[in-house]
Amino acid sequence: MEKTMKAAVLHAVNDLRYEDVPMPEVKEGEVLLKVKAAGVCGSDIPRIFTKGTYHFPTIPGHEFAGLIVAGDEELVGRKAAVFPLLPCRKCSSCEVGEFANCKDYDYYGSRRDGAFAEYIAIDKRNLILLDDSVSYEAASMCEPGAVARCAVRKCEIKLGDTVVVFGAGPIGLIAAQWARVSGAGLVRIVDISDEKIEFAKKFGFELYDKDRDGEADCVIEGTGVTPGLNNCISAVKSHGTIVLMGNPAHDMTIKQSVYSQILRKEVTLKGTWNSSYNQVVNDWTATAEAMKNGSVKYEELITHKYPLEKCNEALEMMRDKKEFFTKVTFVMD
Repeated sequence: MEKTMKAAVLHAVNDLRYEDVPMPEVKEGEVLLKVKAAGVCGSDIPRIFTKGTYHFPTIPGHEFAGLIVAGDEELVGRKAAVFPLLPCRKCSSCEVGEFANCKDYDYYGSRRDGAFAEYIAIDKRNLILLDDSVSYEAASMCEPGAVARCAVRKCEIKLGDTVVVFGAGPIGLIAAQWARVSGAGLVRIVDISDEKIEFAKKFGFELYDKDRDGEADCVIEGTGVTPGLNNCISAVKSHGTIVLMGNPAHDMTIKQSVYSQILRKEVTLKGTWNSSYNQVVNDWTATAEAMKNGSVKYEELITHKYPLEKCNEALEMMRDKKEFFTKVTFVMD
């Protein structure tokens, strides 16, 4: 095994370098994963260009899949995706398997080195083993797939329900597909981008029209901006449910007239954070199964594939919106 590998390393805010770094050390309970595909999350853009990671240097990348090449003979040769959150397994949330609410977690790609690299050492407990029929590119989208499924679960969709998803990015389009799979009779999307709306039509989703479609039984807010939140409240029917999924970059406010609709409609508001990964509810294994049986499309969401050495070109394209994109993925080999 070579002593160094290539990686995209964040040395400071807006200072990402493609360079040689030492191979990761594989500790007890870990395996060595050869990264085959790594998606760029929307959160990676501010993380790299404006906010930074929790320390420097750090290798970003938390949406990824690869081939297990060392560390456990029974696992070597298996294809796997990775749950990127490393729970403390000691706090009250961890005791009941609610790892997303862990009080002292670690995280691949932000708090510790992630997958914008040729190799990464992974805790075996965080592996999602995949069927060989699933492509690495699709498998790298297990993380947004699980996040979307978690949000849709909280809708508690009943057969024939109308569901509207605000935000037609990758997670929004995956959530819309999960809603359809879950029995919704009508699924619509909302976005301010005409290009995103056109792209959504490839998956069978049309723009929501309240006059035509009526109010929704469940609305998923995936924009993280004030207009999206206000319009969600207006779109939901009495006794309906709003699931708040979008991560806001700035303060969000609700108009007084819109806030009163929450009261008058007796709306249920639910938050969703990350995904469930335990023996009772596991959004990750469900996502892997959906990839295997084709009930939810993932790879079709990828509009751009780059080799890792072009990491800065890819990220700057996303930051500056030089081209239309939905999902950008680094593909190794």
